[in-house]
Amino acid sequence: MRPSKRALAVEPFYAMEFGKRAHELEQQGHHVVRMNLGEPDFGAPPAVLAALGRLSDGRPLPYTGATGLPELRQAISGFYRQQHDVAVDPRRIVVTAGASAALLLVSAALVNEGDRVLIGDPAYPCNRQFAESFGADVVLVPTTAQSRFQLDLAAVRAEWTDDTRGIMIATPSNPTGTSIAPDELRAVCDLARERGAWRVVDEIYLNLGAHDADGRPPASVLSCDPDAFVINSFSKYFGMTGWRLGWCVVPEEFVPVMERLAQNYYICPSTPAQYAALECFTPASIDVAESRREEFERRRAVVLRGLEAAGLPVPVLPDGAFYVYFDVSGTGLTSWEFCERMLAEQHVALTPGRDFGRIGADRYVRLSHAASVAELHEGLSRIQAFTGSLTRV
Repeated sequence: MRPSKRALAVEPFYAMEFGKRAHELEQQGHHVVRMNLGEPDFGAPPAVLAALGRLSDGRPLPYTGATGLPELRQAISGFYRQQHDVAVDPRRIVVTAGASAALLLVSAALVNEGDRVLIGDPAYPCNRQFAESFGADVVLVPTTAQSRFQLDLAAVRAEWTDDTRGIMIATPSNPTGTSIAPDELRAVCDLARERGAWRVVDEIYLNLGAHDADGRPPASVLSCDPDAFVINSFSKYFGMTGWRLGWCVVPEEFVPVMERLAQNYYICPSTPAQYAALECFTPASIDVAESRREEFERRRAVVLRGLEAAGLPVPVLPDGAFYVYFDVSGTGLTSWEFCERMLAEQHVALTPGRDFGRIGADRYVRLSHAASVAELHEGLSRIQAFTGSLTRV
């Protein structure tokens, strides 16, 4: 037997690979500081945990509809209205088994063999893997520090061809933690829409983005492009990574398409996770999530100071998510060598740029500051010791 060409073409997710190595070191008794995964250390809000406990009383928990509980779709719609001042019909919201399942459904719904799809480089690797699995010709469009490592109108225009069928954007971005400027996002979406192409915008980290001077969270792309396909998740803002619950917002005509795909691919999202997630949208849980967002901002400041002390420049200051993308070229090591040696010698797990594209893959390393402040201080101390040893040599 042979695996499919599709399976063979999928590259490893190196953040997870370094995680496996970290686990092996921990099994040997080492204390590994994990800065390789975007996994908040807080867990779900208390009310969500309490709800799950109540659901574990032996009651039946049957399948829900493939697009999710109606009351959860309604609650998500209210979240958009309250947080982003945008009206989203609950019928357009599809609850999914994590944001990865949302990407799966959207890719299956939109991509045909040979379709040209534009994605900024660097970018979250699974976005391109999903699109390529359905036959897309993914073009990784180089970005720079000047564009905040985001697609901009000039880059999209330069790469556009007659067979371009769609674009995928993440804002704020994994791995860089940077956002695309609202006017630039509108311009890119306008161009794609005018040329008949779809727009998929990953907003998983949107509510972790910096608030403006009036205390308002960043705007959703839906405020300027109501027909964009939007991906979101309970994993990051609500700290529910292992619950595997996400959602997407799709144009109304795509709802039955997504429903059919979900019915066949995974039947429905987790029933207990959905019922418990209703508690995410209470004022108390939003207050918890907001206090954690502010804590992530404080942790980012700690990391930026620590990297500066280690002589590791950050070319673009992040304004969302919990990632910092820093430059290791001054050490004389590639990002892969840097990460391998940090794990082997200092027991700090990081993620090399190879995970996120080609441009700068050997130069940049992603650090996640989703770990506790104590772990961040320890990890940064070890990073400083490592770079100091390189300088002395």
